[in-house]
Amino acid sequence: MPHPLDNPAWHALQGPHRALGTVVSGAARYLPDVTPFAALPDDPQAADWQALRSLVGPTGVAVLFRDQVRTPTGWQELFRMPTVQMIGPAAEQGGSARAEPLGVADVDEMLALVGRTRPGPFGRRTIELGSYLGIRERGALVAMAGERMRVPGHTEISAVCTDDVQRGRGLASELMRVLVAAIVARGDVPFLHAVAENVGAIRLYETLGFSTRRLVEAVGLRPPP
Repeated sequence: MPHPLDNPAWHALQGPHRALGTVVSGAARYLPDVTPFAALPDDPQAADWQALRSLVGPTGVAVLFRDQVRTPTGWQELFRMPTVQMIGPAAEQGGSARAEPLGVADVDEMLALVGRTRPGPFGRRTIELGSYLGIRERGALVAMAGERMRVPGHTEISAVCTDDVQRGRGLASELMRVLVAAIVARGDVPFLHAVAENVGAIRLYETLGFSTRRLVEAVGLRPPP
């Protein structure tokens, strides 16, 4: 049987994140201001692709994030991004005196930081997916990390970013250790994704105890007219 992490968006939208998306028979998608990911069952059939087409609309885009995507005839492939999926340590890693929880009032600052650092898709309601932490310098948000997709027994760490002028101080590592501790404490296993060509980020995650589980793909598709 396929593992839920082989198709995390589908299994998250069938369970913990169902209220943050639109789920129909054979297809699902997160609300657009939460995250752009759409999803199909583990073994999608022609009817499931048709359901996805109806869900995103003739001018929409479906971003699939899973083990392997075979683009059907008639669908336009806009991009394909090989991504490393990594599993985190099973032990708690400690706390931080500087990390502070981020909430709705911080979203504008979070969006600004994401705009400067580009860690991946992040919308105005992404913060509803899980807990987010940040570090401030002189009142300004300079680093953050948080939780994204959740499937039974696993929680994804995402939006790990630090302002360029603050890099090299271990801020991202500090936030990730706090998140790992919280995830492990509630009985989940942390996981994350890194673009396959981002060797520096992958090495950083390895120093924090993460190991590569498999390759997955982020693929943007436009439905047939």
